[in-house]
Amino acid sequence: MTGVENGVENGGVGTSGSARLAEVFATARSEGRAALIAYLPAGFPTHQTSIDALLAMVEAGVDIVEVGLPYSDPLMDGPTIQAATEMALRNGSTTALGLEVVAEVAATGAPALVMTYWNLLEHYGVEEFARDLADAGGAGVITPDLTPEEGGPWFEAAKAHHLDRVLLVAPSSTDSRLQYVTASGSGFVYAASTMGVTGTRNAVSGSAETLVRRTRAVTELPIAVGLGVSTPEQAAEVAAYADGVIVGSAFVRCLLDAASPAAGVAAAASLARELAAGVRAADGRDAGVRS
Repeated sequence: MTGVENGVENGGVGTSGSARLAEVFATARSEGRAALIAYLPAGFPTHQTSIDALLAMVEAGVDIVEVGLPYSDPLMDGPTIQAATEMALRNGSTTALGLEVVAEVAATGAPALVMTYWNLLEHYGVEEFARDLADAGGAGVITPDLTPEEGGPWFEAAKAHHLDRVLLVAPSSTDSRLQYVTASGSGFVYAASTMGVTGTRNAVSGSAETLVRRTRAVTELPIAVGLGVSTPEQAAEVAAYADGVIVGSAFVRCLLDAASPAAGVAAAASLARELAAGVRAADGRDAGVRS
């Protein structure tokens, strides 16, 4: 990736969200740990509470934020995130308001990515969305339902605005498919730990480590594992072999179960501190996996 594509302006003046994303992964690697990546839908349970929660989570140790854009037909999301996005939509969340959440997070210095389904991006307009996300300080977009074969217009717009294009790989991906997908994306690779939807689980799928090893053989991009991580112990387990640990449903559950918005924000911050400690638990880590 060139310096310009990675978000560094000519002469090194100015740094985009994409460049900050690369810096965060590099810093985590230098510290011998994985980056902690947190997901929360914009506007859940309200617009301001989603901002308050994400800012508290960053302060508590989250390295990278995924801001979800609520969508009426979330194919990848399990019941917990579905309930959250439905609540956000009922409360008037929109793509434009989601970009406001991105701007608030980006102002802290933490890289903020958008996770969205292709329909929302296409409806907004790929050029317009790329421009507005870059203006908000966003680092890039995770598109779980967009394949490289269909991503041409978005990829070009993202490159023009120095935004990363994060794509997903799964345990079912063939070696040739892993190579093709990772060559088409940037920023990091989202490794889905299981063939299923989001949600907390009692254990992280055993196929996750194998998928990371297979993916690492075909790319130098950082690899982050998502789907199923909810405890510090699981975070430590995944951090032993991955560059990033993605947690979503567990943070959403903090807010869903809380007696009040303030209590939900406090619970999310507490979980962030615990997970941040988990990704820093170096015992048993195979340092050679991420070298």
